[in-house]
Amino acid sequence: MSTLVTKQAPDFTATAVMPDNSFNDKFTLSSLRGKYVLLFFYPLDFTFVCPSEIIAFDKELAAFKERNAEVIGVSVDSHFSHWAWKNTPVNKGGIGNVQYPLVSDLNKEISRSYGVLLNESIALRGLFLIDKVGNVRHALVNDLPLGRSVAEAIRVLDALQFNEEHGDVCPANWQKGEEAMKPSAEGVAKYLAAHN
Repeated sequence: MSTLVTKQAPDFTATAVMPDNSFNDKFTLSSLRGKYVLLFFYPLDFTFVCPSEIIAFDKELAAFKERNAEVIGVSVDSHFSHWAWKNTPVNKGGIGNVQYPLVSDLNKEISRSYGVLLNESIALRGLFLIDKVGNVRHALVNDLPLGRSVAEAIRVLDALQFNEEHGDVCPANWQKGEEAMKPSAEGVAKYLAAHN
């Protein structure tokens, strides 16, 4: 399996259900240039682990927006299925009116281009952090039963933005507000001496 990290994120044009429940049949990834994008794939609408993730991303949407980042969900369902799921209350198996676009990948081309299509059927739980110029900077792919951490997605976005602003690199378990390392042998040695 090859990785997309450091490469241009595959662009796409697809139908998306927008936050106001309208259909945008010309939604493009490239229209978000100038912002960071958290693009995540999930297997299917009306399933079990998926709503927990979709709702968790929605609950933290303000945290992404304040970091100039957009969240986009993608599955192989139709936009009609996305719309129906959004318009089903959470206590009845729906996801409620999540406030970020849900993209329909009915022909599976988007999932295929990101390397997450499983058995030509459904998408694995792929997550891709795309920078402001459209390059993939982080990728994570989970098997179907393994839900992702929204807090970790935010942490990695913080680390990327810190690196872009300061040039320092972020060590293991780094959190926003903590000290980072100069990208040199001396910088690493100094950091490790102070933190071990």
